[in-house]
Amino acid sequence: MSDNPVTGEISNSKIAAVFDTAAAARDAATAAISAMDLHPTQVKVITPDEPDASIKLEPEGRGIWRTIVIAHLRLGLFGAAAGAIAFAIMMWIGVPFVVQSPVAAALVTIAFATVGGLMLGGLVAMRPDHDRYVDATRTAMAARRTTVIVHARSREEQQQAKDFMSGRGGDVTGTL
Repeated sequence: MSDNPVTGEISNSKIAAVFDTAAAARDAATAAISAMDLHPTQVKVITPDEPDASIKLEPEGRGIWRTIVIAHLRLGLFGAAAGAIAFAIMMWIGVPFVVQSPVAAALVTIAFATVGGLMLGGLVAMRPDHDRYVDATRTAMAARRTTVIVHARSREEQQQAKDFMSGRGGDVTGTL
């Protein structure tokens, strides 16, 4: 499982290592599997003529839906809790509107904070950090270069994969 508690994907951390030749990419992929003790399903090679590049880049279709639900649920609840804390602080310091209308102030504060949390959940679910990773692969395909994709299960594994692929001559781009 992933080390990110806000998403529902197994692999939140991904890297794309671009190589000039398919042979160099395949060698790097094989070496990474054995040297880093990765499962073969975590490492994919995308050639310039790959018909299923999108599936190899983002293989967790169900995980993405889980991410949408989990991110909204957890961050929405976090927002509500933050709103309740903000309301309590305003009551404690004696903000006039809050003291005179505590029910209205509590409802408004908690509602706005919940909406803020839900919006943050939407940002997490969109996965804007994946744009660079996907663009690097698409650009490599257009330039007739081959990409090795590593679906890391933790930040440490992602960093190891980055270092390993860079050491093998790959131009590495990763997600957050």
